[in-house]
Amino acid sequence: MHGGAAGSGAPKGNRNALKHGKYTAEARALNAHVRDLLRKGREFIEDI
Repeated sequence: MHGGAAGSGAPKGNRNALKHGKYTAEARALNAHVRDLLRKGREFIEDI
């Protein structure tokens, strides 16, 4: 049986996110900036 004994299971927190940095504040800010640039670019092309 797969039980739920005290102390078993995954460690607390999302430590896997630290391995690749995808969810760091810096990466999220960069992704938001790129999305904003792409949106502005699409708007510019529509206005032409």
